Order: sequence, then C-alpha cells, then structure tokens
Amino acid sequence: MKYKNFEIHRISWVTAIFLVSTLLVTFIALPLYIIKTPSEAIHWPFQLSLFFFYVIATGLSITLGYHRLFSHISFKAKWPVKLFTLLFGAASFENSVLDWASDHRDHHKFVDKENDPYDISKGFFYAHMGWLIFKLRPPRRHDNVKDLEKDPLVMWQHKYVQWIAMFMSFVLPAVIGGVYGGATTALGAFLIAGVARIVIVQHSTFLINSICHTMGKRPYSTRSSARDSALVAFLTFGEGYHNFHHTFQHDYRNGVKPWQFDPTKWTIWLLSKFKLVDSLRRVPQHKIVLAELMEGQSQIEDHLSTWVSRLPESTRKLKEDTLRSIQEISEELAQYCKELQTSTKERIQVSQTSLQEWRKTVAQTLKTLEELRGQCWVPELEKA
Repeated sequence: MKYKNFEIHRISWVTAIFLVSTLLVTFIALPLYIIKTPSEAIHWPFQLSLFFFYVIATGLSITLGYHRLFSHISFKAKWPVKLFTLLFGAASFENSVLDWASDHRDHHKFVDKENDPYDISKGFFYAHMGWLIFKLRPPRRHDNVKDLEKDPLVMWQHKYVQWIAMFMSFVLPAVIGGVYGGATTALGAFLIAGVARIVIVQHSTFLINSICHTMGKRPYSTRSSARDSALVAFLTFGEGYHNFHHTFQHDYRNGVKPWQFDPTKWTIWLLSKFKLVDSLRRVPQHKIVLAELMEGQSQIEDHLSTWVSRLPESTRKLKEDTLRSIQEISEELAQYCKELQTSTKERIQVSQTSLQEWRKTVAQTLKTLEELRGQCWVPELEKA
C-alpha cells in the first residue's frame, strides 16, 4: 500500500508510539538489563516461569476467549472462563473484546475487500500492523456485536480495558517479582513477563492477518486469501489453520486433523469435561471432506486447463498416459462430489472409508501434477 501524501492527522499516535516503544524496550532495554544484572539477582527460573505463564494465559485468552468464544460463539462458557479471558486478554493490549470482535466479524464478512479491517490487498505491513497505526476506516460502530453488548462482563472490560491492561501487564508482574526477589527482580518481571511478552504475543497474533493471508495452502477453499500455516499455528496456539477457519468459522476447532497443533481446541475440550464450557460447535466430518474434495477437484481442473494445455506437443505426448489418467480422476471426482452433495442434503450417512479414499486420491493426484510440472517446466509457462 502506498502512503504518499498521507494526512498526518490520520495516524493513531497513541497506538503507534506504544507499538514502537514496546519494541525498543524489548530489543534495547531488556538486553541491557540482562547484561548489567547478575544472573542470581535476575532469578532466571522464576522469570522464565512467570514469562511462560503470561504467554500462555494472554495467548489463550486471545485465541480461546476473544476469538473462538466472543467473536464466533463457537462454544458457551461459564463466568470464570469469561472473566479469566477478559482479564488476560486485556493484558495483551489488543483492545477490548468488544472492539476486537467487531473488527474480526467485519474481517470475515468483508475478507479481501475494502471494508476488511486488515485487508491483505493493501499490503503485508498494513495487514500485519499498519491497520492499527493508520486510520483508513470510519470509526467503529459496534453494530455487529449487539449480542456482546448484553454481557455485563464484556461491557465492564470495555469500559476499563486500559486500566485492566496496565495493571495485569505491568503492575502485577512487577509486584510478583518484587515479592519474590526485590526491586531488581521486579524490574526483570516488568521487562520480561510484561513488555517483551506483549511484543511476542501481539506480533504472533498479527502474523495471522499477514502471513496466513499470504503464504500457505488452501485445501478447503480458494474463495479468499486465507491460508493454512503450521508455523503460525505453532506460534498462536493453533490459530494458523486459517483456510479451514475461514471456510468453517463457527467450528471451535481450527486444527481439525488429529495431528494438527491446536492447543486452543484441546483446552476448550478439556474445559468442557470440567463443565466450565459447553455447546461446542463442530462441522460434520463429511462436510469438511466434501469441501476438501471439491477444492481438490477445482485445483486439478485448474492445472489441466492452464499450464498442462500450454505444454509443447512433444512434451504432452510423452506424458499422455499420465494426463489421461488425471483427466479421468478429475471427471470421477466431479461426479463423486455431486453424489456427496446430494447425500449431504438428504442426510444420508456417507461411508467414511470412501471419503478417506477420495481424500487420498486428491492429495496424490495434486502431488503427481506438481511433480509433472517440475519435470516439464517451461519458463514461458511460469509467465502465463
């Protein structure tokens, strides 16, 4: 995005100064503190324990609370869970849950369009953090979070969010550090569990808006720029499976496969066993597989209709049997998707074995096409 002739009054100075100053403190003041302070005075085991507690508490409060509970209502929670996520969510300095959920609901409604608060088409930096610094949109109206405005805990947090954030992020860690080891330890807790942790949690969250709309796979839908990223999932307690999330936004899971890293999903499930949350929303398995199959079939067709059709005649003849086989698979898959759609509409039980076999067929076919593309690489095709 270009910022030439940008009107200076449209810069959110408080936000800009906070984001820059926390980075400076983390990369300048914190290293100086570590270098100048004897390790026995820092009390590293204590500092690291407090730091990781705060990373987990604030990170999960954003992913489990702000995102999956309040923004998408993918489950219902008792007041202790709500209060915990509102307190530690505020400590992430990502605004009140009312503001956060309003922006996020608009993101899903207008994804990749002008009214998307963190529209990736405006550039990587804008989607990552520029949208917080540059006021390009009209003021928030909260007309899409009327349900949250009925919750007294949400409105209490919204009213006092800055005070809660200051206390939970800066005062409380310093007090705990001071009680444990005195003034020097208190300063370390302020810098490590306070400031540095804010930077790490914030920028991990920002990666979902930037990297997960730029790099990664789209196994469920290509209708938006949202992509799956295992790396971002690792950094954000499972939020990186963004293509799945944009396709099935009300599912309490993001990492839907058994091997996918989604601690937020595991935490929600565990809380449900203690009766602290309930009404967990799950998309039926056959609908998930149907989305995968339809998208896989679409990608196969795209391969066949674009670069394969442009291959030189001599190369195409060498690969004739492979291409014919792929074409047949594509046609069979299209027919199977139609049958599966009918089965879904009529609520007929679909064989899980059949679904898994077709899922593997799609994955293998796409892999074959990519290998074929590598073997038959022609520079002119990459420009097409």
